[in-house]
Amino acid sequence: MYIKQLTLIVFVMGILQLNAQDRVTGRNFATRSEVIAQNGMVATSHPLATQVGLDVLKKGGTAIDAAIAANATLGLMEPTGCGVGGDLFAIVWDAKTQKLYGLNASGRSPKSLTLDYFKQKGMKAIPSFGVLPVSVPGAVDGWFELHKKFGKLKMQDVLQPAIGYAENGFPVTELIAYYLQGSYNRFQNNPNFKETYSINGKAPQKGDIFKNPALANTYKKLAKGGRDEFYKGDIAKTIDATMKKQGGFLSYEDLASHQSEWIEPVSTNYRGYDVWELPPNGQGATVLQMLNILEGYEFKPEDFGTARHIHLFTEAKKLVFEDRAKYYADPNFAKIPLKELISKEYAKKRRELINQNRANYNYKAGDNFAKETIYMCVADKDGNMISLIQSNYRGMGSGVVPDGLGFMLQDRGELFSLEEGHNNVYAPQKRPFHTIIPAFVTKNGKPLMTFGVMGGDFQPLGHTQIIMNIVDFKMNLQEAGDAPRIDHLGSTDPTGAEERDARGGTITLESGFDYEVIRKLMQMGHKVGYGFGGYGGYQAIWWDAEKKVYYGASESRKDGQAGGY
Repeated sequence: MYIKQLTLIVFVMGILQLNAQDRVTGRNFATRSEVIAQNGMVATSHPLATQVGLDVLKKGGTAIDAAIAANATLGLMEPTGCGVGGDLFAIVWDAKTQKLYGLNASGRSPKSLTLDYFKQKGMKAIPSFGVLPVSVPGAVDGWFELHKKFGKLKMQDVLQPAIGYAENGFPVTELIAYYLQGSYNRFQNNPNFKETYSINGKAPQKGDIFKNPALANTYKKLAKGGRDEFYKGDIAKTIDATMKKQGGFLSYEDLASHQSEWIEPVSTNYRGYDVWELPPNGQGATVLQMLNILEGYEFKPEDFGTARHIHLFTEAKKLVFEDRAKYYADPNFAKIPLKELISKEYAKKRRELINQNRANYNYKAGDNFAKETIYMCVADKDGNMISLIQSNYRGMGSGVVPDGLGFMLQDRGELFSLEEGHNNVYAPQKRPFHTIIPAFVTKNGKPLMTFGVMGGDFQPLGHTQIIMNIVDFKMNLQEAGDAPRIDHLGSTDPTGAEERDARGGTITLESGFDYEVIRKLMQMGHKVGYGFGGYGGYQAIWWDAEKKVYYGASESRKDGQAGGY
């Protein structure tokens, strides 16, 4: 009896302590402490990939070497989100030049596939799976471009950890097993799928040791022959042959002519912090537009999760996503008034359309101007930092697995519009609208934070919430990622396949928001869903220049881990 009473007292004291913490921090959600280290930090969506990145840093590799090594490992261990069949974007802070660099390593559509083909087939949208949405995979060229500019170790040493895991095997995590089962159900009858992604004809389960010797051989060829092995060598020939066999359009010529593009990141200042994104064909500038609008409102730490916070955030999103749907596309094919879109003056005009007390159902794009992914970030002892995101789209991708190569080709081409005259309309050798976006933050011209949030259309909403959580709501790096999230569905889509919901769409709230807040939002005219939906995955690294330490964070929604040394 005494032991039971003592146990109850300890339990109650624990609850009181937690409640006291909640009163002090103002948080009603669980979190953990940040990871802190002096010499380097790696944050990825898989613990083993994080360890690979740390090992590369300890061997003297740069943050970029470590990021490539971790990305190669993730392509093996998390094929449901990424791989060498997909695209890549990155923002790099180079300590030597004290400058940010942007890399667009997304691929283009096939030369032989035209808009007329889709018209003749009577298609209103490009299919999600199969050969038609396949575009050139840009990730491998992205690796080698990054390595050539910022790498130190030999590419053989960078890729060796992933090769070793592919040959010897690794244990499948619970989350990836869940996603693999879904992909198995969809693609099990596709050529080469079972041979590549099953164990004894079944989807890998949690804890199973999975090997991919075909991918190991592909990585070995890249380590020895470089990027040309992928785009002009045997790998390119195999992709070409597979596509021809399955009635596809992507060709050897498409691969051989591919090249990544170094681009200038774009930014806005949000209450003293310079937030950097990459320009279209990605959706990063959407974040800058949202922040510019929201900067016109004051938010205090205690405002997090209030109806006012969620309402203003959602109304800003509605406005910006109409611009996204109308303008964002490959800048080599479309005129994009980017300077105007991310200007403070334009944000002021758009902000005037927001009713602070009522949901608006009729937002349109401005005019008259003059869906699965992996994200990682790495920082090294010399101060180099990289924000890297890479994806196949729709989880594993198109369902097309080239013969004997160990990976699936992406289906990014689905994100083209088939509407003539649209900025994002399909055309040969054009880059599709892209959802994956890396981000970076500087202050007074110095590096501060590299971060990203996975999750298709949710990514700009996730980026904006992270910045608000840190700047407005005074959360630390880990809290900012663990805080419950806000999503909104029902905006016009850049493909033209989804039109704006005439009733203003639906706010979806992750568990952690008060029910009374939901009631108030509904009274303001919002449709609200609660506790369902996809809210992405987050990694971040923060540089404390005063204390000379890195802070790392990786949220609990996925398998991710931040690690330092």
